Amino acid sequence: MTEPYPTTGRVTAADRLPGDPDKETLLAEIVRVDQAGEYGAKRIYEGQLAVLGKSDAAPALRAMLAQEEDHLKTFNRIIADRAVRPTVLEPVWHVAGFALGAATALLGKDAAMACTVAVENVIADHYAEQAAQLGDDEKDLRDTITRFRCDEMHHRDVSLELGAENAPAYPVLTAAISAGTRLAIWLSRKI
Repeated sequence: MTEPYPTTGRVTAADRLPGDPDKETLLAEIVRVDQAGEYGAKRIYEGQLAVLGKSDAAPALRAMLAQEEDHLKTFNRIIADRAVRPTVLEPVWHVAGFALGAATALLGKDAAMACTVAVENVIADHYAEQAAQLGDDEKDLRDTITRFRCDEMHHRDVSLELGAENAPAYPVLTAAISAGTRLAIWLSRKI
């Protein structure tokens, strides 16, 4: 896959401006927020499956959950290998992720799929931004993020195929979930 951002020859944080985080801080924030995000995604799918586990959407939800569990396992290893402190908000994401998944599923399969579209759109943009910040000295991390971004975009596409846009108040629902996802990213990066 061709990368949508120039990285060849770049060194992570070499072109930072005053006020930008140094390389160590930047990498810690990237790893922390990505581990938290994959944990939250896992919990969203678990919440959706708690409600829709016998629906026609269940096989797709299980497949997406399996990928998120793989992503989480990878970021759990990276966070340990790099000795990065995880977010202190994990207990909040444990409850909030499951609640978001279950609540949207209670609104129906289409609303659950709309939730996935909203979250995965934000995550795809987030991962692209991160990958663009990483130079060749962080090629392995950049490649992992790029690979996971493709998975997240696939989840979004599957959710659209399964009727996400048929959800009641789709624009309002996805805008609210997108805003919440961006807030969770910002909080998990720092806290």
